[in-house]
Amino acid sequence: MNRKINGHKLIIASHNQGKVSEIKDLLSRYEVDVSSSENFGMKEPEENGDSFEENALIKASETANFCGQIALSDDSGLCVDDLDGDPGIFSARWAGPKKDFLKASKDIEKKLIEIGSSNYSAYFICALAVCWPDGESRIFKGKINGNLNFPPKGNLGFGYDPIFIPRNYDITFGEMDPIIKHKISHRSVAFDLFSRELLVEKE
Repeated sequence: MNRKINGHKLIIASHNQGKVSEIKDLLSRYEVDVSSSENFGMKEPEENGDSFEENALIKASETANFCGQIALSDDSGLCVDDLDGDPGIFSARWAGPKKDFLKASKDIEKKLIEIGSSNYSAYFICALAVCWPDGESRIFKGKINGNLNFPPKGNLGFGYDPIFIPRNYDITFGEMDPIIKHKISHRSVAFDLFSRELLVEKE
């Protein structure tokens, strides 16, 4: 069933304000009323899936059931080639309960040094899940390749943005104008697929 979301409320299944803000920016030109699951007093679901797709579905489906509205979840993370894809689906957990991504970034650098790696290639993955209260769901996925840079640079973006330089660029996501980042990021790739299928632009 092809169900457009225009004119409906859409609940972002996240308490990460950086992520919520970025998603709202990406949705600003569409006919949709966006809010966060945090506004409904909902606790964040336990992400116990084995993949980005599974975790995105867990968050979106539980939010749709709790709020009784269409829910959108983004599960994304940084995958480092020479760390066998870590931190991957555990990207947020590496930052700990205080969301200390600076410490997590230092841990990544430390592990690369410990194994003697000179390969700092990495990629961001984003899996978007959309769930309706009646149980229907859709998944859209995006990816962007790049390289890590230490020490971190830039105060823009969030998470691991200050250590990631996307391919064909010479600055990190943390240094990049958000308008440019929103055009090339893993999240924008997934959102492009999502928006073309389910959203309608404002007139």
